[in-house]
Amino acid sequence: MAPNSFSVLQILTFLICLTHANSIDFNYPAVFNFGDSNSDTGGLVAGLAERLDPPNGQIYFQKPSGRFCDGRLIIDFLLDAMDMPFLNAYLEAIGAPSFKKGCNFAAAGSTILPATASSVSPFSFGIQVAQFLRFKARVLELKAKSKKFDKYLPSEDYFAKGLYMFDIGQNDLAGAFYSKTLDQVLASIPTILTEFENGIKKLYDQGGRNFWIHNTGPLGCLAQNIAKFGTDPSKLDELGCVSSHNQASRLLNLQLHALCKKLQGQYSDANVTHVDIFTIKSNLIANYSRYGFEQPLMACCGYGGPPLNYDSRVACGLTKVLNGSSVTANGCNDSTEYINWDGIHYTEAANQYVSSQILTGKYSDPPFADKMPFLLKLKF
Repeated sequence: MAPNSFSVLQILTFLICLTHANSIDFNYPAVFNFGDSNSDTGGLVAGLAERLDPPNGQIYFQKPSGRFCDGRLIIDFLLDAMDMPFLNAYLEAIGAPSFKKGCNFAAAGSTILPATASSVSPFSFGIQVAQFLRFKARVLELKAKSKKFDKYLPSEDYFAKGLYMFDIGQNDLAGAFYSKTLDQVLASIPTILTEFENGIKKLYDQGGRNFWIHNTGPLGCLAQNIAKFGTDPSKLDELGCVSSHNQASRLLNLQLHALCKKLQGQYSDANVTHVDIFTIKSNLIANYSRYGFEQPLMACCGYGGPPLNYDSRVACGLTKVLNGSSVTANGCNDSTEYINWDGIHYTEAANQYVSSQILTGKYSDPPFADKMPFLLKLKF
């Protein structure tokens, strides 16, 4: 199978999902996104001058695109479904990108809680919200000076009518397990969500009214966490995932859902939608062969071979000297057979499946399946 192709079973699965789904007519003029690597379209690479090497980006972009993936992310497929261009990263200064249809503040490694000295990314949720506030103020300032900026920057009413998307929180849990017990991680969740609620309030006070909030996926099923915390089989569940990490994900998601319900009642003039990513991804991993995948947990791009093909010392695409020998974390022959790309992030094929499930509307609260349908354009 060619590296940029999908199996017949995968194509049929996506089409069946769409045939039986009435998705929504989002009809948003712009999208403003906040998050971590799950939706980072180049923020960390631009902000820290980070380097991403091939085979990252090999499927769709044919080169590294700032995304920690072989191709497109979930957000790319969702934007495509809305007939909107991919979001440019706020921190990308080269190439004069257009922000007419929105802006992406997400950065890989970001947390909801303020960053620490050991954080991968300094661009925590609070910083991303602050960046948005500056972005909005600067847009209004520039547009007041000259109409020449109109084709590059969003109109003032786009900030009220636009969609605010969130996919963040995964790193707050994952990072905490390196220094805290399970009970300590669980005890930190209310503080994490208080910080998240404060950010939402700031965006609401700035006129934001449409909020689309993804919960956290099954952290225990990432090869990175299995390699580090799953060496004892008794700590793994029936899928081979780390039980403690998935327990933390479930509790965070339970409390996040409760927060979304609270916000739905508190902000009666706003639309707050909670999207259950955990259930979608867990179902994909549990039933991977049904959806045309062959490897549910093993990384496509990595080093070490089965069962995980992951070594924390050698990131995807890099070459290191280990024990006196030069080794390279190479990509697999066909990434469409894999759910996991590099031990931490999902492949384009998996992201496309997840996005197709999101767009059915049945994993959202409130569900949106009864609203106006539109066609999700699948590009193979």
